[in-house]
Amino acid sequence: MLSLEQHHPRWRIEDLDFSRIDLARVRDDEDIFYLVACASFVESGSDLYTDNLLTFFGDNPEVSAWLRGQWEVEELQHGRALRAYVEHVWPEFDWQRAYDSFLAEYAGYCKVDLLESTKALEMAARCVVETGTATYYRALSRSVAEPFLRDLAARISNDEVNHYKHFYHYFRQYRASEGIGRSRVLATLSRRTLEMRSEDADCAIRHVINMRTPEHAGDTAFLRQRSARMSAMVRTNLTPDMTLKMIMRPLELPPKLQSWVQFPIQQFMQHVFLR
Repeated sequence: MLSLEQHHPRWRIEDLDFSRIDLARVRDDEDIFYLVACASFVESGSDLYTDNLLTFFGDNPEVSAWLRGQWEVEELQHGRALRAYVEHVWPEFDWQRAYDSFLAEYAGYCKVDLLESTKALEMAARCVVETGTATYYRALSRSVAEPFLRDLAARISNDEVNHYKHFYHYFRQYRASEGIGRSRVLATLSRRTLEMRSEDADCAIRHVINMRTPEHAGDTAFLRQRSARMSAMVRTNLTPDMTLKMIMRPLELPPKLQSWVQFPIQQFMQHVFLR
């Protein structure tokens, strides 16, 4: 049985001492700049998704209270902490201006009608999203030499794992009431896994490039190159076993069946993360 945490952040940005950042280890690392800046944009737009989810799950007081009281609070804190890191290390980057441009486009991807067809399937989809973010921040923590960022990324990854536990808990409740079968859950998990590297990341990279190197604005070859470098850093520091278990868990397969399907699902996951 998964225990649900109290409705308060597990750490506070006010307790972080950004003066401890080792600038010499990170200042000239453009790959880390793009990884952190892009993540700060997506996390800072979490309130858009919260509003959509509150509309979708508005008839469930428990879910609504957790979404507004903990999930949104922690996601926005992630955005503030990452923004603070960017502004401390790369003060010449106009974060607010770039973010405003990003948000104007990103809002178009955050619509209630883009959620899944049932509440159980949307909770399964959220499990995939949280798996992706937990994996991303764990990989970021493992890939950087700068101690402050390594610690910050680990904190965020732990939060995302905790969020996954909540979404999975609510998924099980809705699946029982809706009678959703494994085939529909698998279809949702597969589709959302394929979408892990889609609009959110592409939109963020594009707007960071436009502000960081305006001479490359609209340069699709430069965008692909930058995206590939970011993906390579994450890919080489993945924890595939953890990711696979988190993705497969909503299928709730019997142990024998799980051993049969684990290999093809693992091959599918490698296709997603290695492409």
